[in-house]
Amino acid sequence: MAEPDHVANIALERMKAGKVALGMIVRVVRSGEIALIAKATDHDFIFIDNQHALFDLQTIHQMALAAMGAGVTPLVRVRSFDDPDIGRLLDSGVMGIVVPDVNSAAEAERVVAAAKFPPFGRRSIGGPSPVLGLNAVPAAAAMAVLNRTTMIVCMIETPEAVANLDSIAAVKGIDVLHIGCNDLLVDMGKPGQFECPEITEAISMVLAAAKPRGIQVGLGGDKDIGRQKAWIEKGVRFITTQSDMALLTADAARRTGELRKAIAG
Repeated sequence: MAEPDHVANIALERMKAGKVALGMIVRVVRSGEIALIAKATDHDFIFIDNQHALFDLQTIHQMALAAMGAGVTPLVRVRSFDDPDIGRLLDSGVMGIVVPDVNSAAEAERVVAAAKFPPFGRRSIGGPSPVLGLNAVPAAAAMAVLNRTTMIVCMIETPEAVANLDSIAAVKGIDVLHIGCNDLLVDMGKPGQFECPEITEAISMVLAAAKPRGIQVGLGGDKDIGRQKAWIEKGVRFITTQSDMALLTADAARRTGELRKAIAG
């Protein structure tokens, strides 16, 4: 079987075309329906948060299969750059990993080594892949497609990472440098200060390091639409809109508030 050129990472291709990829963080839902909801609400990817929530691998597998079927890119935030489950998650149908706290080029290189096949990394080939429809694709062709479609997102969340941006961005295989505003601000001693000069400078530095190398830039934590729009205009292309928990509680509170107001009136 020839290389299946039709296989694509929708979120990655969207960013490469200069468009913004929007994703829903998943922390509380434990079924594939969340992928259908993401699609119905015009999201391009789901961001399954295995750093701050508890998911078993079988659940992630089923969610990834549902996402691919719905036309949504399934991503998982792993626990660290040396999470031993990176290979198994990718073998299960996950199309990309989001790695927190990448502070150096050496850590970024370990991420690429775990997530990419030779000649770029050292990922082990595990047989027919869900990403390829479980078709029997020759190993060389399968590795080429999976290397092309597997997204690597490295999170910039500390002043140390900001100081090492040039060397991190120089690591071949990174697709997105994603600024984790909340943790970065906490490390700066300015929690929640999304408009402070320090965070503005850090985001600008990430854009300056990433864009010349063809790396996309993401922004997380800051949910203010106005600030998100301003950064998108400057080149940010990977945005998480909200978590499933936040979306559920916000609309539930809106609905009960409206109903209680109607009853009281």
